[in-house]
Amino acid sequence: MSTHASDPLAALGSLPGVAEAVDSVRKAVDRVYGHRVMRRRSNEISSEAALRGARGSAALSGADWALEEVRRRTDFSADAEARTVGAALRLGAEAGQLLSIWRQSPLRVLARLHLVAAGDVGLPGAGAGDSVGRPRLDGEAVDEPLIDAPLPTPAEVAGRLDGLAELIVAGSAAPALVMAAVVHGELLALRPFTSYNGLVARAAERIALVGSGLDPKAICPAEVGHAEQGRAAYLAAFEGYLSGTPDGVGAWIAHCGRSVELGVRESTAVCEALQRGAA
Repeated sequence: MSTHASDPLAALGSLPGVAEAVDSVRKAVDRVYGHRVMRRRSNEISSEAALRGARGSAALSGADWALEEVRRRTDFSADAEARTVGAALRLGAEAGQLLSIWRQSPLRVLARLHLVAAGDVGLPGAGAGDSVGRPRLDGEAVDEPLIDAPLPTPAEVAGRLDGLAELIVAGSAAPALVMAAVVHGELLALRPFTSYNGLVARAAERIALVGSGLDPKAICPAEVGHAEQGRAAYLAAFEGYLSGTPDGVGAWIAHCGRSVELGVRESTAVCEALQRGAA
């Protein structure tokens, strides 16, 4: 039996609002998995969830494109917004390939996610090649316009990344939502890379939710919900996480839970459209 000393995430399940959020997410996920369309067309739902999740994540990073524009475009190198959307799409496609590695070597997965997000480092604005796929060093700038919280030092980043990796590898009795929210929050707080930290943090949250078994078919894109709740709400919830208070961390976890529920609602709408023959 895990104790709070050996399983520090377990205690987070008792924070204000967390148990209710976990229960609500579980019920929502169960409902969409029970939809009749899921029995025969789950691959289509997964693909659409990845697309819509990428659009949502890019929107939070400043590239708020219409879904049909994301679907239509093939060139994602024209400008900074296009590169952000392209990075989000690549991460959505890559995330499912990394599930088997996540619980054994999460730092390797994070490095891979940053490599994938950066893409062709020869593109203008894509980042310096030797800074891609590794934590930032002293003196390296971080391009993350959404988050203006103080940056931890590279030494602190290294220590906290190691601690996060240890928690992931060891596993936890905490609900999947709690683990995913902590992964997301820590990566936003640390901003370990020189670029694309928000996109990487949200992709890692997705991997944690899928890999936990809560959403094994990857049809509940939390990124959709984060975007739907808006940047102001996202930042306010993140400030709660940064505060480290029980109410603040609980509010962040609940915010992530609501985002999953909104992702479920999005995929339920896709299921209904497929059932009507409208998509």
